[in-house]
Amino acid sequence: MTKNERYRFVIHYFLEHNPNADTELLYDTPFQLLVAVILSAQCTDKRVNQTTPAFFSRFPNPRRLSEAGFEEVFPYIKSISYPNSKTKHLLGMAKMLIDDFEGQVPLTVEELMKLPGVGRKTANVVTSVIDNQPNMAVDTHVFRVSARIGLTTHAKTVLEAEKQLIKNLPPEYVHIAHHWLILHGRYICVARKPKCSICGLRPVCKFYNKAKP
Repeated sequence: MTKNERYRFVIHYFLEHNPNADTELLYDTPFQLLVAVILSAQCTDKRVNQTTPAFFSRFPNPRRLSEAGFEEVFPYIKSISYPNSKTKHLLGMAKMLIDDFEGQVPLTVEELMKLPGVGRKTANVVTSVIDNQPNMAVDTHVFRVSARIGLTTHAKTVLEAEKQLIKNLPPEYVHIAHHWLILHGRYICVARKPKCSICGLRPVCKFYNKAKP
């Protein structure tokens, strides 16, 4: 099987079985999504979604957050991983949005990465979710699943994996492919005991076919 055939199979499978895949983070505005993605670093979406309603009620926009102090913000995210550094990042992010971006979340990867707490993955998530831009956010799930299936080959870093996926995916599917792969990794192709018996990608999965007796 060629790589193109493998990609076509995977795309067709997900278009049939999960055509409306989207982020599991809860948000109403680009600002809220940006906050949620910053909080989600090394933390589960479930925990973030339990935390953000109260946070968004207190800090509904960049202006309100930029006017807050550490002691006001920290209690709202103390149950999240790395709350000290994330509190500082959120405060710095909000201040920069007000000072440099007229209170609006920018929608280019380059501008987003100027914000405190925003790396390439976060910027790719925000631009692909809000604006359907063909940007591929690679987290541990996407990195693992794409390698197991055979969509990426010998990628040693998330950036290498991102470049391979972008190269081989049709642009119109890049923004949703992130969600396909992350959800597949979260619920089916899990790290320790992948649920191969119920996986519809078995016919093209290198990991499964290599492991077969």
